[in-house]
Formats: sequence, structure tokens, C-alpha cells
Amino acid sequence: MPLLRKIPLPVLLLSPTLVFLTLFFLIPLIQVSGLAFQSQDSVFTLANFERMVRDIYFDSALRNTVVLLILIIPVQLVLAFGAALIVNQRFRGSTFFLYIYAIPLGISDLAAGLIWLSIFTERGYLNSLMHNLGVLERPLIFLSSLTPKWMIAAIVLTEVWRATPLVMVILLSGLQMIAKDYIEAADTFGCSWWQKVRYVILPLLKPSIQSALIMRTMLAFQMFGPILVLAGRQLPVFASESYYWYTTVRNPRVAAAYALMLMALSLVATWIYLVVLRTREEQVGVM
Repeated sequence: MPLLRKIPLPVLLLSPTLVFLTLFFLIPLIQVSGLAFQSQDSVFTLANFERMVRDIYFDSALRNTVVLLILIIPVQLVLAFGAALIVNQRFRGSTFFLYIYAIPLGISDLAAGLIWLSIFTERGYLNSLMHNLGVLERPLIFLSSLTPKWMIAAIVLTEVWRATPLVMVILLSGLQMIAKDYIEAADTFGCSWWQKVRYVILPLLKPSIQSALIMRTMLAFQMFGPILVLAGRQLPVFASESYYWYTTVRNPRVAAAYALMLMALSLVATWIYLVVLRTREEQVGVM
């Protein structure tokens, strides 16, 4: 068509993504912002945010959201980087190892929560195993408000198991883009394995680490399924509080305020990653 020929090729290639972002991100963002900043009479107000901040669960939700993020992201990054280094060696059976490691990618967060619920409940697999081994006489209570540390540990294990393969796939892609010449040069100069990782691989892997951290942090802020299954309201986070206000309290405006708070935290985290993990080329460009 003559009209399509006048449109630059990059615009045509990006148009499906732009349409997707407009329909599923921009329009919902405008609607959520309208709910959060409007009263029942459609007048601009900050009352919804004031009600959110004054809620008795707000401080706990903020603390739990940040604590889970701090506990989950570093563990996932280390485990994913180690697995990516192993698979990148391309030993015999590495492809099979990759397939096994990536199985949790096909499992939803809610299903992952149910799997680990069967492990940590009072009559779950963990208590049954320890009882059969003679380690315990009576079952331990892991998922209770009286044992918040165990509850957090269960959620961290669930999320690390479920989402670490996503980070690993991103880092593995970055490792496979590193030219072998750099590694061979390091071997020529007698660098140890740790020196190659520290001075060659990690600097060249910065863009992939940056992308993996941004994506994983945004998804960690939205973590909901495992928390709903394993802890319920006993461990409030921003995502679960937004769900609670929308479904139970029937107040979509405060729920929208929580959603905007999550987006703001995600933007702050993204900005930090972009600044801290800036490559040398980006630093030169800024200067």
C-alpha cells in the first residue's frame, strides 16, 4: 500500500509493541491514575493516598515489600549467574540441565505457592520427612503469625525457585554474546577463574545484569500469588493490599493508590539500576 511505504521501517517494526503498550499499559495507567486522584464526585483529591498511608497495614506492607525484595533479588542473581556459568561451559548434558533448571518458568506464581504450601504445612512433606527420619516428635508450624521468619523464608524459597530461571536465561544470553577472544586473552595472561569472572565476564555482562535486575525487581514488587497462598493477610505487601482494597473493601480508589505506589517504587529501583550499573560507554556519553 502507498501509505505503508511512506512509513519508516523502524516505525512499522515497533508498531505492534506500541499498540500493545498503549492498550495494556498506557490506557490502564491513565484509568488507575484517574481513580487514585479523584473523589467519588470526580474532583481532584489526595484523600485516597491519605487513607492508604493511615491504614494500619500500610507500614507492615511497605516493610515486608522491601524486605522480601532485599532477600530475594541477591539470592536469585547469584544462583542464576552460577547456573548460567555452568550451562555456558557446554559440557555434555548441559542442554538437559538447562531444560530441568527452566521447568519453573512454566509454572504460575499461584501454582508455585500451592506446591510449596504442600511442603511447609503442618502435615506437609517437610514435617512428614523429618518425622519419618526420627528428627521430630511433633510437627513444626512454619506458616503462622507466631513464626514470621519461617513464613518469610517459605515465601523467599518459593519465589527463588520459581523465578531464578528467568534471570538465568537473561544472563546466559549475555554470556553467549561475549566474544571468546576476551576469555582466550585472559587465559594467555594467566588469569585465574575468579580473575576472569571479575575483570572480564562481569564488566561485559553489565547490560544483561542490568536488564535482569530491572525485570526481576519489577516482578518482585508485584509478587502476589505465593504470598496469598502461604501467608494470606498475615504478611501484607503492597500487591496484596491493593487486591484486598479492591475485592474485600470494595474501594478501587485506594487500591489504585497502592498500584501507583508500586509503580513509583519500580521506577525508583529502575533508575538506581540504570545509574549504578551504567556501562563505560554510557558514562562517557553522559560526560
